[in-house]
Amino acid sequence: MDELVYGVFRPESVTYHQLVIRRMKDEGCDAVVLGCTEIPLIISNKNSPLPTLDSTRLLAWAALKRSVAEVVRAV
Repeated sequence: MDELVYGVFRPESVTYHQLVIRRMKDEGCDAVVLGCTEIPLIISNKNSPLPTLDSTRLLAWAALKRSVAEVVRAV
């Protein structure tokens, strides 16, 4: 919290998150939910040992899809 919200992206913070995700993978996880809005600033599919699910992006896409569907129905 003292880093990401202030735009500080320390390599050791990225490494820490990668190690946690690696441990989750080793324990059988198939993917990781990035449930904090700031975590996708340092972790993504490009540097994560597991596929990532960015909750903010997923919610935004769902809202857009729903609003477009409602506009189409109204026409």
